[in-house]
Amino acid sequence: MILFSKTRARLVVAATAVFCTLAQADTVIFDNVTLIDGTGRDPLAGISVVVEDGKFSQIAPAETLAGVEGTRIDGTGRYLIPGLMDMHIHLKGGVTVTETGLREAGNDRQVGLAALASYLYSGVTAVYDSGNNPDYIFALRDEERSGSIESPRIFATGGIVTYPGSHGSGPGYTPVDDWPEAKAALDDHIARKPDILKLTLEERGWGARPMIPLLPVDLMQKVIEYYNDHGIRTTVHTSSERRARQAIFAGIDNLSHPIIQGPATEAFGRLMGAKKIPMVTTLAIGEGYSRLAESPDFLDQPLYQASLSADEIETLKTETRPAWQERKWTWWMQIMTPIAQEGLALIHNAGGVLVLGTDQTIGPAVHHEMKLLADAGIPAKDIIRIATLNGAEFLGRETDMGSIEVGKLADAVLLTANPVEDITNTRSIELVMKNGRVIDRQSLPVAGTALR
Repeated sequence: MILFSKTRARLVVAATAVFCTLAQADTVIFDNVTLIDGTGRDPLAGISVVVEDGKFSQIAPAETLAGVEGTRIDGTGRYLIPGLMDMHIHLKGGVTVTETGLREAGNDRQVGLAALASYLYSGVTAVYDSGNNPDYIFALRDEERSGSIESPRIFATGGIVTYPGSHGSGPGYTPVDDWPEAKAALDDHIARKPDILKLTLEERGWGARPMIPLLPVDLMQKVIEYYNDHGIRTTVHTSSERRARQAIFAGIDNLSHPIIQGPATEAFGRLMGAKKIPMVTTLAIGEGYSRLAESPDFLDQPLYQASLSADEIETLKTETRPAWQERKWTWWMQIMTPIAQEGLALIHNAGGVLVLGTDQTIGPAVHHEMKLLADAGIPAKDIIRIATLNGAEFLGRETDMGSIEVGKLADAVLLTANPVEDITNTRSIELVMKNGRVIDRQSLPVAGTALR
Protein backbone atom coordinates (compact mmCIF):
# COMPACT_ATOMS: atom_id res chain seq x y z
CA MET A 1 0.00 0.00 0.00
CA ILE A 2 1.38 3.43 -1.00
CA LEU A 3 0.66 5.89 1.79
CA PHE A 4 3.07 8.70 0.84
CA SER A 5 1.84 10.56 -2.23
CA LYS A 6 3.54 13.50 -3.96
CA THR A 7 0.89 15.79 -2.48
CA ARG A 8 1.57 14.50 1.00
CA ALA A 9 5.30 14.87 0.42
CA ARG A 10 4.85 18.57 -0.33
CA LEU A 11 2.74 18.99 2.81
CA VAL A 12 5.40 17.30 4.93
CA VAL A 13 8.10 19.61 3.56
CA ALA A 14 5.94 22.65 4.34
CA ALA A 15 5.09 21.37 7.82
CA THR A 16 8.76 20.74 8.55
CA ALA A 17 9.63 24.31 7.59
CA VAL A 18 6.92 25.65 9.89
CA PHE A 19 8.14 23.38 12.70
CA CYS A 20 11.69 24.71 12.44
CA THR A 21 10.35 28.24 12.96
CA LEU A 22 7.96 27.35 15.78
CA ALA A 23 10.33 25.14 17.73
CA GLN A 24 12.63 28.12 18.24
CA ALA A 25 9.94 30.73 19.02
CA ASP A 26 9.59 32.19 22.50
CA THR A 27 6.00 33.22 21.87
CA VAL A 28 3.54 31.33 19.68
CA ILE A 29 0.08 32.57 18.72
CA PHE A 30 -2.63 30.22 17.47
CA ASP A 31 -4.46 32.84 15.42
CA ASN A 32 -8.18 32.81 14.64
CA VAL A 33 -8.91 29.23 15.71
CA THR A 34 -12.12 27.64 16.88
CA LEU A 35 -11.29 26.92 20.51
CA ILE A 36 -12.56 23.76 22.19
CA ASP A 37 -10.94 24.27 25.57
CA GLY A 38 -11.63 20.92 27.25
CA THR A 39 -13.85 22.29 30.00
CA GLY A 40 -17.05 21.21 28.30
CA ARG A 41 -17.92 24.75 27.25
CA ASP A 42 -19.24 25.35 23.75
CA PRO A 43 -16.64 25.93 20.99
CA LEU A 44 -15.63 29.55 20.42
CA ALA A 45 -14.80 30.70 16.90
CA GLY A 46 -12.40 33.51 16.01
CA ILE A 47 -10.17 33.09 19.05
CA SER A 48 -6.43 33.59 19.37
CA VAL A 49 -4.39 31.71 21.98
CA VAL A 50 -0.98 32.99 23.05
CA VAL A 51 1.67 30.60 24.39
CA GLU A 52 4.63 31.91 26.38
CA ASP A 53 7.16 30.07 28.55
CA GLY A 54 5.37 26.76 28.11
CA LYS A 55 1.96 28.04 29.25
CA PHE A 56 -1.18 29.56 27.80
CA SER A 57 -0.80 33.26 28.61
CA GLN A 58 -3.66 34.98 26.73
CA ILE A 59 -6.95 33.78 25.24
CA ALA A 60 -9.20 36.34 23.56
CA PRO A 61 -10.99 37.26 20.32
CA ALA A 62 -8.43 37.34 17.51
CA GLU A 63 -8.79 41.05 16.75
CA THR A 64 -7.84 42.00 20.31
CA LEU A 65 -4.52 40.10 20.14
CA ALA A 66 -3.47 41.24 16.67
CA GLY A 67 -0.59 43.26 18.11
CA VAL A 68 1.03 40.44 20.06
CA GLU A 69 4.49 39.70 18.71
CA GLY A 70 5.61 36.14 18.10
CA THR A 71 5.32 33.31 15.61
CA ARG A 72 1.76 33.05 14.35
CA ILE A 73 0.00 29.86 13.32
CA ASP A 74 -2.95 30.58 11.06
CA GLY A 75 -5.84 28.74 12.66
CA THR A 76 -8.49 29.77 10.14
CA GLY A 77 -10.74 26.76 9.61
CA ARG A 78 -8.86 24.86 12.32
CA TYR A 79 -9.88 23.55 15.76
CA LEU A 80 -7.67 23.76 18.85
CA ILE A 81 -8.17 21.21 21.62
CA PRO A 82 -6.06 20.36 24.68
CA GLY A 83 -3.47 17.62 24.37
CA LEU A 84 -5.15 14.25 24.78
CA MET A 85 -4.46 12.08 27.83
CA ASP A 86 -4.47 8.29 28.25
CA MET A 87 -4.82 7.49 31.93
CA HIS A 88 -4.36 3.74 31.68
CA ILE A 89 -1.46 2.25 29.76
CA HIS A 90 1.12 -0.45 30.38
CA LEU A 91 4.08 0.65 28.31
CA LYS A 92 5.60 -2.04 26.10
CA GLY A 93 9.14 -3.15 26.83
CA GLY A 94 8.98 -3.44 30.61
CA VAL A 95 7.74 -7.01 30.81
CA THR A 96 8.65 -10.06 28.74
CA VAL A 97 6.78 -13.35 28.42
CA THR A 98 8.79 -16.56 28.34
CA GLU A 99 8.05 -19.54 26.09
CA THR A 100 6.27 -21.17 29.03
CA GLY A 101 4.05 -18.12 29.53
CA LEU A 102 5.82 -16.68 32.60
CA ARG A 103 5.97 -12.90 32.89
CA GLU A 104 9.39 -11.49 33.72
CA ALA A 105 10.87 -8.01 34.10
CA GLY A 106 12.21 -6.62 30.83
CA ASN A 107 13.99 -3.50 29.64
CA ASP A 108 13.45 -3.05 25.90
CA ARG A 109 13.97 0.68 25.85
CA GLN A 110 13.69 1.06 22.06
CA VAL A 111 10.28 -0.62 22.02
CA GLY A 112 9.16 1.73 24.78
CA LEU A 113 10.46 4.83 23.00
CA ALA A 114 8.62 3.87 19.81
CA ALA A 115 5.39 3.35 21.76
CA LEU A 116 5.79 6.70 23.52
CA ALA A 117 6.41 8.37 20.16
CA SER A 118 3.18 6.86 18.85
CA TYR A 119 1.28 8.75 21.54
CA LEU A 120 2.80 12.11 20.65
CA TYR A 121 2.24 11.39 16.96
CA SER A 122 -1.43 10.74 17.79
CA GLY A 123 -1.88 13.96 19.74
CA VAL A 124 -1.54 12.39 23.20
CA THR A 125 0.59 14.60 25.43
CA ALA A 126 0.23 12.76 28.77
CA VAL A 127 0.03 9.10 29.78
CA TYR A 128 -0.30 7.28 33.07
CA ASP A 129 1.40 3.88 33.26
CA SER A 130 -0.79 1.82 35.54
CA GLY A 131 1.68 -0.92 36.45
CA ASN A 132 5.03 -1.96 35.04
CA ASN A 133 8.58 -3.00 35.83
CA PRO A 134 9.52 -0.13 38.18
CA ASP A 135 13.14 0.14 37.05
CA TYR A 136 12.03 0.43 33.44
CA ILE A 137 9.17 2.90 33.71
CA PHE A 138 10.71 5.19 36.33
CA ALA A 139 13.89 5.50 34.26
CA LEU A 140 11.84 6.56 31.22
CA ARG A 141 9.84 8.96 33.37
CA ASP A 142 13.09 10.57 34.52
CA GLU A 143 14.27 10.91 30.92
CA GLU A 144 10.98 12.48 29.85
CA ARG A 145 11.06 15.01 32.66
CA SER A 146 14.66 15.94 31.87
CA GLY A 147 13.70 16.52 28.23
CA SER A 148 16.13 13.92 26.90
CA ILE A 149 13.51 11.86 25.01
CA GLU A 150 10.54 12.71 22.81
CA SER A 151 7.61 11.52 24.86
CA PRO A 152 4.27 12.55 26.28
CA ARG A 153 4.33 13.49 29.95
CA ILE A 154 4.81 10.23 31.86
CA PHE A 155 3.04 9.57 35.14
CA ALA A 156 3.59 6.14 36.65
CA THR A 157 2.79 3.74 39.44
CA GLY A 158 5.82 1.49 39.03
CA GLY A 159 4.94 -1.83 40.60
CA ILE A 160 1.34 -2.60 41.55
CA VAL A 161 0.57 -3.12 45.24
CA THR A 162 -1.66 -6.11 45.97
CA TYR A 163 -2.13 -9.37 47.84
CA PRO A 164 0.19 -12.27 46.91
CA GLY A 165 -1.27 -14.25 44.00
CA SER A 166 -3.94 -11.66 43.27
CA HIS A 167 -4.48 -9.74 40.04
CA GLY A 168 -1.37 -7.72 39.16
CA SER A 169 1.09 -9.74 41.21
CA GLY A 170 3.62 -9.77 38.38
CA PRO A 171 7.17 -8.50 37.88
CA GLY A 172 8.09 -5.69 40.26
CA TYR A 173 4.87 -5.74 42.30
CA THR A 174 4.81 -4.99 46.02
CA PRO A 175 3.06 -7.70 48.08
CA VAL A 176 0.99 -6.78 51.13
CA ASP A 177 -0.44 -9.49 53.35
CA ASP A 178 -0.18 -8.12 56.87
CA TRP A 179 -0.18 -4.80 58.73
CA PRO A 180 1.93 -3.02 59.90
CA GLU A 181 4.60 -5.42 58.60
CA ALA A 182 3.86 -4.31 55.03
CA LYS A 183 5.00 -0.74 55.73
CA ALA A 184 8.67 -1.45 55.05
CA ALA A 185 7.96 -2.66 51.50
CA LEU A 186 5.54 0.21 50.93
CA ASP A 187 8.18 2.69 52.11
CA ASP A 188 10.55 1.32 49.46
CA HIS A 189 7.86 1.92 46.84
CA ILE A 190 7.05 5.39 48.13
CA ALA A 191 10.75 6.31 48.03
CA ARG A 192 10.60 5.94 44.24
CA LYS A 193 7.97 8.69 44.11
CA PRO A 194 5.09 7.00 42.30
CA ASP A 195 2.66 9.53 40.89
CA ILE A 196 -0.29 7.34 41.88
CA LEU A 197 -0.59 4.10 43.83
CA LYS A 198 -2.28 1.26 41.91
CA LEU A 199 -4.03 -1.47 43.91
CA THR A 200 -6.13 -4.39 42.72
CA LEU A 201 -9.33 -5.72 44.27
CA GLU A 202 -10.15 -8.59 41.96
CA GLU A 203 -10.82 -12.29 42.63
CA ARG A 204 -11.94 -13.00 39.06
CA GLY A 205 -14.20 -16.07 38.79
CA TRP A 206 -16.15 -14.50 35.92
CA GLY A 207 -16.12 -15.07 32.19
CA ALA A 208 -13.35 -17.55 31.39
CA ARG A 209 -11.18 -16.60 34.38
CA PRO A 210 -10.62 -18.86 37.39
CA MET A 211 -10.70 -17.59 40.97
CA ILE A 212 -7.59 -16.03 42.52
CA PRO A 213 -6.78 -14.63 46.00
CA LEU A 214 -8.39 -11.30 46.93
CA LEU A 215 -6.79 -8.37 48.77
CA PRO A 216 -8.68 -8.01 52.10
CA VAL A 217 -10.67 -4.79 52.12
CA ASP A 218 -9.52 -3.76 55.61
CA LEU A 219 -5.91 -4.13 54.50
CA MET A 220 -6.59 -2.14 51.35
CA GLN A 221 -8.05 0.67 53.45
CA LYS A 222 -4.87 0.85 55.52
CA VAL A 223 -2.72 1.02 52.40
CA ILE A 224 -4.86 3.78 50.88
CA GLU A 225 -4.63 5.83 54.06
CA TYR A 226 -0.87 5.27 54.26
CA TYR A 227 -0.27 6.54 50.73
CA ASN A 228 -2.66 9.46 51.12
CA ASP A 229 -0.75 10.43 54.28
CA HIS A 230 2.33 10.62 52.04
CA GLY A 231 0.47 12.88 49.58
CA ILE A 232 -0.02 10.16 46.96
CA ARG A 233 -3.34 9.58 45.20
CA THR A 234 -4.63 6.04 44.66
CA THR A 235 -6.45 4.00 42.05
CA VAL A 236 -7.72 0.44 42.03
CA HIS A 237 -8.44 -2.28 39.51
CA THR A 238 -11.98 -3.58 40.00
CA SER A 239 -14.40 -5.09 37.51
CA SER A 240 -17.60 -5.50 39.55
CA GLU A 241 -19.93 -3.03 41.21
CA ARG A 242 -19.56 -4.84 44.53
CA ARG A 243 -15.76 -4.43 44.61
CA ALA A 244 -15.94 -0.88 43.26
CA ARG A 245 -18.29 0.07 46.10
CA GLN A 246 -15.96 -1.50 48.66
CA ALA A 247 -13.02 0.44 47.24
CA ILE A 248 -14.97 3.71 47.25
CA PHE A 249 -15.93 3.38 50.89
CA ALA A 250 -12.36 2.32 51.76
CA GLY A 251 -11.27 5.76 50.53
CA ILE A 252 -9.98 5.13 47.00
CA ASP A 253 -9.34 8.24 44.89
CA ASN A 254 -9.93 6.71 41.42
CA LEU A 255 -11.30 3.58 39.75
CA SER A 256 -9.15 2.07 36.97
CA HIS A 257 -11.94 0.34 35.02
CA PRO A 258 -15.68 0.48 34.32
CA ILE A 259 -18.10 -2.10 35.66
CA ILE A 260 -17.86 -4.98 33.23
CA GLN A 261 -18.92 -8.14 35.10
CA GLY A 262 -22.57 -7.11 34.77
CA PRO A 263 -24.85 -4.10 34.38
CA ALA A 264 -24.20 -1.16 36.70
CA THR A 265 -27.21 -0.25 38.83
CA GLU A 266 -28.85 3.17 38.83
CA ALA A 267 -27.89 3.45 42.50
CA PHE A 268 -24.24 3.03 41.55
CA GLY A 269 -24.59 5.75 38.94
CA ARG A 270 -26.01 8.08 41.59
CA LEU A 271 -23.17 7.13 43.96
CA MET A 272 -20.58 8.01 41.32
CA GLY A 273 -22.37 11.25 40.60
CA ALA A 274 -22.33 12.16 44.28
CA LYS A 275 -18.76 11.09 45.04
CA LYS A 276 -17.20 12.42 41.81
CA ILE A 277 -14.59 9.66 41.94
CA PRO A 278 -12.95 9.47 38.50
CA MET A 279 -13.54 6.21 36.63
CA VAL A 280 -11.25 5.25 33.75
CA THR A 281 -13.12 3.98 30.69
CA THR A 282 -10.82 1.22 29.24
CA LEU A 283 -13.30 -0.02 26.63
CA ALA A 284 -10.70 -0.50 23.90
CA ILE A 285 -8.87 -3.34 25.65
CA GLY A 286 -11.90 -5.66 25.87
CA GLU A 287 -13.43 -4.69 22.55
CA GLY A 288 -10.01 -4.95 20.92
CA TYR A 289 -9.99 -8.74 20.87
CA SER A 290 -13.07 -9.11 18.67
CA ARG A 291 -12.13 -6.01 16.68
CA LEU A 292 -8.95 -7.69 15.50
CA ALA A 293 -10.63 -11.08 15.13
CA GLU A 294 -13.43 -9.74 12.92
CA SER A 295 -12.23 -6.51 11.31
CA PRO A 296 -8.43 -6.16 11.13
CA ASP A 297 -8.64 -3.48 8.42
CA PHE A 298 -8.27 -0.80 11.11
CA LEU A 299 -4.56 -1.62 11.05
CA ASP A 300 -4.42 0.06 7.63
CA GLN A 301 -5.51 3.42 9.05
CA PRO A 302 -2.80 6.11 8.90
CA LEU A 303 -2.25 6.43 12.66
CA TYR A 304 -1.79 2.67 13.03
CA GLN A 305 0.46 2.54 9.99
CA ALA A 306 2.67 5.16 11.62
CA SER A 307 2.62 3.54 15.06
CA LEU A 308 3.29 -0.09 14.17
CA SER A 309 6.05 -1.62 12.09
CA ALA A 310 5.25 -3.71 9.03
CA ASP A 311 6.35 -6.82 10.96
CA GLU A 312 4.06 -5.98 13.88
CA ILE A 313 1.09 -5.49 11.58
CA GLU A 314 1.80 -8.75 9.78
CA THR A 315 2.07 -10.62 13.09
CA LEU A 316 -1.21 -9.17 14.32
CA LYS A 317 -3.01 -10.19 11.14
CA THR A 318 -1.51 -13.65 10.63
CA GLU A 319 -0.72 -14.91 14.15
CA THR A 320 -2.51 -12.91 16.84
CA ARG A 321 -5.80 -12.70 14.96
CA PRO A 322 -6.36 -16.47 14.51
CA ALA A 323 -5.28 -17.07 18.11
CA TRP A 324 -7.82 -14.55 19.39
CA GLN A 325 -10.52 -16.02 17.16
CA GLU A 326 -10.13 -19.27 19.13
CA ARG A 327 -10.15 -17.68 22.59
CA LYS A 328 -13.38 -17.82 24.58
CA TRP A 329 -12.33 -14.58 26.27
CA THR A 330 -12.56 -12.72 22.94
CA TRP A 331 -16.24 -13.46 22.53
CA TRP A 332 -17.05 -13.00 26.21
CA MET A 333 -15.63 -9.49 26.05
CA GLN A 334 -17.55 -8.80 22.85
CA ILE A 335 -20.75 -9.54 24.78
CA MET A 336 -19.74 -7.54 27.85
CA THR A 337 -18.39 -4.38 26.16
CA PRO A 338 -21.87 -2.97 25.37
CA ILE A 339 -22.81 -3.58 29.01
CA ALA A 340 -19.76 -1.60 30.12
CA GLN A 341 -20.69 1.16 27.65
CA GLU A 342 -24.19 1.35 29.14
CA GLY A 343 -22.70 1.62 32.62
CA LEU A 344 -20.36 4.42 31.60
CA ALA A 345 -23.23 6.34 29.98
CA LEU A 346 -25.30 5.84 33.15
CA ILE A 347 -22.50 7.27 35.30
CA HIS A 348 -21.88 10.16 32.92
CA ASN A 349 -25.57 11.09 32.83
CA ALA A 350 -25.67 10.98 36.63
CA GLY A 351 -22.88 13.56 36.83
CA GLY A 352 -20.01 11.15 37.41
CA VAL A 353 -16.45 11.81 36.27
CA LEU A 354 -15.25 9.61 33.41
CA VAL A 355 -11.58 9.58 32.39
CA LEU A 356 -10.22 8.28 29.11
CA GLY A 357 -7.91 5.29 29.36
CA THR A 358 -7.30 2.43 26.95
CA ASP A 359 -5.36 -0.22 28.92
CA GLN A 360 -3.22 -0.49 25.78
CA THR A 361 0.14 0.86 24.71
CA ILE A 362 -0.32 2.59 21.38
CA GLY A 363 -1.42 6.13 20.55
CA PRO A 364 -4.18 5.44 18.01
CA ALA A 365 -6.13 3.45 20.63
CA VAL A 366 -7.00 6.76 22.31
CA HIS A 367 -9.00 7.83 19.25
CA HIS A 368 -10.76 4.47 19.11
CA GLU A 369 -11.63 4.76 22.81
CA MET A 370 -13.31 8.08 22.07
CA LYS A 371 -15.29 6.45 19.26
CA LEU A 372 -16.47 3.73 21.65
CA LEU A 373 -17.63 6.41 24.10
CA ALA A 374 -19.53 8.13 21.29
CA ASP A 375 -21.13 4.78 20.43
CA ALA A 376 -22.30 4.68 24.06
CA GLY A 377 -24.25 7.89 23.43
CA ILE A 378 -21.90 10.34 25.15
CA PRO A 379 -21.76 13.70 23.33
CA ALA A 380 -18.51 14.56 21.54
CA LYS A 381 -18.01 17.78 23.51
CA ASP A 382 -18.14 15.77 26.74
CA ILE A 383 -15.80 13.13 25.35
CA ILE A 384 -13.16 15.79 24.70
CA ARG A 385 -13.32 16.76 28.38
CA ILE A 386 -13.16 13.08 29.36
CA ALA A 387 -9.98 12.78 27.26
CA THR A 388 -8.35 15.94 28.63
CA LEU A 389 -9.37 17.84 31.77
CA ASN A 390 -10.85 14.80 33.49
CA GLY A 391 -7.53 13.04 33.00
CA ALA A 392 -5.82 15.88 34.83
CA GLU A 393 -8.38 15.49 37.62
CA PHE A 394 -7.49 11.79 37.84
CA LEU A 395 -3.88 12.86 38.45
CA GLY A 396 -4.83 15.63 40.86
CA ARG A 397 -3.39 18.13 38.37
CA GLU A 398 -6.53 19.86 37.10
CA THR A 399 -5.32 23.27 38.29
CA ASP A 400 -2.27 23.33 36.00
CA MET A 401 -3.02 21.09 33.01
CA GLY A 402 -5.74 19.40 30.98
CA SER A 403 -7.52 22.39 29.43
CA ILE A 404 -6.72 25.47 27.39
CA GLU A 405 -6.99 28.15 30.05
CA VAL A 406 -4.69 31.00 31.01
CA GLY A 407 -1.83 29.85 33.24
CA LYS A 408 -2.04 26.17 32.36
CA LEU A 409 0.64 24.07 30.70
CA ALA A 410 0.55 24.52 26.94
CA ASP A 411 -0.30 21.05 25.64
CA ALA A 412 -2.54 21.26 22.57
CA VAL A 413 -3.56 19.67 19.28
CA LEU A 414 -4.57 21.59 16.16
CA LEU A 415 -7.13 19.77 14.02
CA THR A 416 -8.35 20.33 10.48
CA ALA A 417 -11.89 19.07 11.15
CA ASN A 418 -14.46 19.71 13.88
CA PRO A 419 -14.39 17.01 16.60
CA VAL A 420 -17.64 18.25 18.15
CA GLU A 421 -19.46 17.38 14.94
CA ASP A 422 -17.79 13.96 14.72
CA ILE A 423 -15.43 12.66 17.40
CA THR A 424 -13.41 10.73 14.80
CA ASN A 425 -12.20 14.14 13.60
CA THR A 426 -9.71 14.11 16.49
CA ARG A 427 -7.61 12.07 14.05
CA SER A 428 -7.28 15.05 11.66
CA ILE A 429 -4.09 16.20 13.36
CA GLU A 430 -2.18 19.09 11.83
CA LEU A 431 0.04 20.03 14.78
CA VAL A 432 0.88 18.80 18.27
CA MET A 433 2.27 21.02 21.03
CA LYS A 434 3.69 19.83 24.33
CA ASN A 435 4.84 22.25 27.02
CA GLY A 436 4.71 25.14 24.57
CA ARG A 437 6.91 23.42 22.00
CA VAL A 438 5.66 22.30 18.61
CA ILE A 439 6.46 18.61 18.06
CA ASP A 440 8.10 17.62 14.79
CA ARG A 441 5.82 14.63 14.17
CA GLN A 442 7.74 13.52 11.09
CA SER A 443 10.96 13.02 13.06
CA LEU A 444 9.41 11.03 15.91
CA PRO A 445 10.89 7.51 16.29
CA VAL A 446 7.59 5.71 15.69
CA ALA A 447 7.79 2.05 14.69
CA GLY A 448 6.04 2.59 11.36
CA THR A 449 8.38 5.24 9.98
CA ALA A 450 8.62 3.48 6.62
CA LEU A 451 4.83 3.17 6.30
CA ARG A 452 3.54 6.64 7.22
